[in-house]
Amino acid sequence: MSLLARAVTYGRFVRFSHTVFALPFALMGAVLAAGGIPDLRTLLLLLLAMVGARSAAMAMNRLADAAIDAANPRTKGRELPSGAMSRAEAIVFLAVAAGLFLLACGLLSRLALLLAPAVLLVLLSYPFAKRFTSLCHLWLGAALGLAPVGAWVAVRGEFGEGVLAPVLLGAAVTLWTAGFDVIYALLDVDFDRKKGLFSLPSRLGPGPALALSGLFHAFSVVCLALAALPGGLGAIWFCGVGAAAVLLLVEHRIVRPGDLSRVNTAFFTLNGIVSALLFGVLLLDVLAA
Repeated sequence: MSLLARAVTYGRFVRFSHTVFALPFALMGAVLAAGGIPDLRTLLLLLLAMVGARSAAMAMNRLADAAIDAANPRTKGRELPSGAMSRAEAIVFLAVAAGLFLLACGLLSRLALLLAPAVLLVLLSYPFAKRFTSLCHLWLGAALGLAPVGAWVAVRGEFGEGVLAPVLLGAAVTLWTAGFDVIYALLDVDFDRKKGLFSLPSRLGPGPALALSGLFHAFSVVCLALAALPGGLGAIWFCGVGAAAVLLLVEHRIVRPGDLSRVNTAFFTLNGIVSALLFGVLLLDVLAA
């Protein structure tokens, strides 16, 4: 198999395209910390840290769920169950990705390196949450919500004044991610119940779970709005937050308990637009100040 084909396999293994969910929020934390666009070295190290952290988390998720994925008709074609990647290969991939994250943190700042093991603990423990709690969606949300705070610390080398803005962004990401993860979990309600796995849709039913997802998203928008004051953000930011709120409303309009045909559109397309939109308006707002 060619190197290109192998790279494509690795990309599918960790769903590299889904980096669009977390990376814009990490960049938002970095922009707020720098008061503008950080220097090129910092941006490249942040990118390496994000890719390493997310790749390690996804590799652990795939390793932990290999047997579950093999039993699920929707996921049995994934790289480990299908044999496209060996378990040993996946473990090596996980170790390299985690090492890349730690190296990037060490080059960013001393505080970033000191906090990196705790971040890895949150990221690598998430795959096991659905085995004992229906709040696993919030656990995933917290893993992504660390991105803006981590980027702030990486740029500043300290928490310090102004850190409330990335903390509120992190809370928004946590709730936003939990909301769309609940929607995605609708696809596996019957399977999760059969296997005794925990998720809000499998425990509460699709209707109540969707209502709770909407509540998560509503509070996410509130956190985004509240981040304006400590972040020194103004009208441009609020326009973006309003547009994001509309997109989230659309997301909840196109998914119904009896019609899951557009879950993937709600999960990937609309949420990808939300994250990119919010980064764009925050950058414009900061640069215009």
